[in-house]
Amino acid sequence: MLHVLYLVHDVSDPAVRRRIIMLRAGGAQVTLAGFRRTASPIADVDGLRPIDLGATRDGRFGQRLTAIAKAMVSIGSKLAASSPAIPRPDLIIARNLEMLALARRARATFRAAVPIVYECLDIHRLVLRDDYLGKAMRAAERYLARDVKLLVTSSPAFVANYFKPFGQVAAPVELVENKYFETAPVLADDRLRAETPVAPPWRIGWFGALRCRRSLELLAEFSRRLDGRFEIILRGRPALSEFPDFHAFVESEPWLSFRGPYRNPEDMAAIYQEVHFSWAIDFFEEGQNSEWLLPNRLYEGCRFGAVPISMGNTETGRFLQRQGLGILLPEASPAALESALGKMDEDRFRKLRGDVLARNPRTWSYNRSDCRAFVDKLSGLAAPSDPLVAEALA
Repeated sequence: MLHVLYLVHDVSDPAVRRRIIMLRAGGAQVTLAGFRRTASPIADVDGLRPIDLGATRDGRFGQRLTAIAKAMVSIGSKLAASSPAIPRPDLIIARNLEMLALARRARATFRAAVPIVYECLDIHRLVLRDDYLGKAMRAAERYLARDVKLLVTSSPAFVANYFKPFGQVAAPVELVENKYFETAPVLADDRLRAETPVAPPWRIGWFGALRCRRSLELLAEFSRRLDGRFEIILRGRPALSEFPDFHAFVESEPWLSFRGPYRNPEDMAAIYQEVHFSWAIDFFEEGQNSEWLLPNRLYEGCRFGAVPISMGNTETGRFLQRQGLGILLPEASPAALESALGKMDEDRFRKLRGDVLARNPRTWSYNRSDCRAFVDKLSGLAAPSDPLVAEALA
């Protein structure tokens, strides 16, 4: 069985749990270690007790650098002191740039040629700056990634717009989209039988990492213009570093409601079947990461028949345009939203939803065979089990 040491920047990130589920469904054993964004250590992530590397704070770059420096010193002893003791892993997956530095340090503690996989699912705005800091960070990434065996990313636009033109990683690329993980076979009849709420009011769901103030303000103004004909339902984890007034803002808006976090995949069917549309727009890093990504909510919403709303000039919009699906906005304005949705009726919505549901579920979902194929790919990179061979390669 492939043993993976998974190093992550935030052990409580729901996306980390999804990757652990995928790895274990594919037959891998996983050891989890990473930072946290909570005051106290996280006791459990999908049945795993993570090795705690300390606390970091979202949006605090200097504090995160300090935490990484401390972890560089302590990671060896923390891995050695874990209970039960961690055997040498076959592979290390480093999620994000800061964990790539720790992966190399962790590998040194095992005194073996353990291969490293670099998982990069967002391109941070700092590495795209054209000043000294941006150039220094790209240089650090090239150095740290010089011998990684595989780059795992979630959108072809990340490769086309960043990794390839900047020459950041020479390793082969594995595209693992942010698809929903299907725990059981998909039955078309089940998908078609799923009921959506009676309309109006029409409901737009914005679920996941809520970090885009512009989206929040746009949806609020749109809902006010339509005088409650459209309601906005928010779920997930708001990035309070981006809008510390999030909860007060939502409470002050008559047609917005925040309904808290959810579990993926357990709660997905229920939350998406409460809405008609899925907000698949993000201006958080406009013109860069937000334009290039293919977000979780794109796949999850479509899997359960929610009609996606996106900007036409983004990777998400181009994906939907190729599929002939969804509502694509020419500009980000309440007027554009009103033009696209204001005259919505049941016949038009039924057609839009039917187009989404008519797609092969594999467009939106991974199943256990996909998980096994991914783990098989990783197994082909794994460190040799013979310690003499490993020592010779170190």
